Amino acid sequence: MSFDVATLRRRSINVLTENGLGLCTRCEARHIGLCDALHDDDLHFLAGVARQGTVEKNHVFVTEGDAARSFFNINHGTAKLYKDLPDGRRQITGFVGAGDFIGLAADTHYAFSAEAIEPVRFCRFDRVELRAIFGRFPEIERRLLEVASHELIVCQEHSLLLGRMTAIERVASFLDVWLHRAPPCQGSGITLNLPMSRSDLAEYLGLTIETVSRALASLRKQGVVAVAADHRISILDPARLSIIGQAAA
Repeated sequence: MSFDVATLRRRSINVLTENGLGLCTRCEARHIGLCDALHDDDLHFLAGVARQGTVEKNHVFVTEGDAARSFFNINHGTAKLYKDLPDGRRQITGFVGAGDFIGLAADTHYAFSAEAIEPVRFCRFDRVELRAIFGRFPEIERRLLEVASHELIVCQEHSLLLGRMTAIERVASFLDVWLHRAPPCQGSGITLNLPMSRSDLAEYLGLTIETVSRALASLRKQGVVAVAADHRISILDPARLSIIGQAAA
């Protein structure tokens, strides 16, 4: 299911008219995204060119092939990025969450689609409007260059994961990365409540669902993880998980 991003609920953000510390200062991505490049006193300059949007689970809000006039800073929730292959299959190329960008490295058209796998909130920035504030705040442009460089590294790591790692190494590598980017469930130590389905995980890792299940079973037998009935995964031995996940590095 997809729809034009113009149909999303959106509004300009004006931190000067928000209650309390303001919408921007309460945002989950305030200190991990683009906005972290600015002091609180200067946030209204960036907020002036931001459009807030929300999208429900399973809805597509970026479509491969559409004109790349905007990019998105995720404030809350998780989305998957994917490409539709000529033979009808789909390859998931990544998962993005709070503080991550979508479409920053796009040229004239988006080279992927983005679909929410849980309710997502984001700020959408028009490329032309944002360029207008680069002169006043060069630190924003520097932050965007840092993010673009990071995206390149992530793409290289994913190529390594698909090309050289075994199934167990792929699953271990993914869990190790997610362990360091996602907060653990409240009161559950290092238990991960992964928002993506087992099918999504399989598509991202280039495996079948059955192979992912067998890899998790192997990690469980080794005492590295424990898998609950609701698919939450507890990391019992983070050091061992990291070693397995970096075996092909």
